[in-house]
Amino acid sequence: MAISGELREELGRRGIIAVLEIEDEKDAVPAAKALVSGGVTAIELALRTPAAMPSIALIAKEVPEMMIGIGTIIRTEQVAAVKEAGAHFGVAPGFNPRIVAEADRLGFPFAPGISTASELEGAVEMGNSVLKLFPAEPLGGLKYLKSMACPYAYLGLGFIPLGGITPENLAEWASFDSICAIGGTWIAKKPLIKAHDWTAIERNAAEAVKTWKAARGEDR
Repeated sequence: MAISGELREELGRRGIIAVLEIEDEKDAVPAAKALVSGGVTAIELALRTPAAMPSIALIAKEVPEMMIGIGTIIRTEQVAAVKEAGAHFGVAPGFNPRIVAEADRLGFPFAPGISTASELEGAVEMGNSVLKLFPAEPLGGLKYLKSMACPYAYLGLGFIPLGGITPENLAEWASFDSICAIGGTWIAKKPLIKAHDWTAIERNAAEAVKTWKAARGEDR
């Protein structure tokens, strides 16, 4: 199903979504705890490794304060699997009507990925008002999103940009009201997870949250 207004507001309150690619499920909980310690309480766990599915259940059990989003949902059977494992919402790099329909059927909050106006309209036609923009920077950055979204501003759409977001451009993205949350891979990159550098992940998370709050005027 489409991401509801309540869930959209909750994502906005959390602001930063750390993108994780876990190769060893034993790293899932420590990585999630490091993020929470730094103030990041939402993740997008990519379904790109065998460790991804067991990691969902582990984080759901051991780090209940973490909002678990699942990324790279590209097959219909994955929707039921991640919902059963304890995920709170899902996203995908692209717009696949079959995935959207399956999420609707199962009542699983889902934000399809879009990169063009045609994909945006297709997603809206299926009832979606929160959309993942991917790959955000290679497409043309915030300037591109503002241009594409302008004709649809009256719809009140919310966007989650991912792809090329860095500490250097995070504030610019966060300053745009139509952004409801921002996904970032730099916060907990695979080398940091592999090295068990939880301190660096916590520090990156804290800096990202600080930048988000300052850009949104929430640091007062």
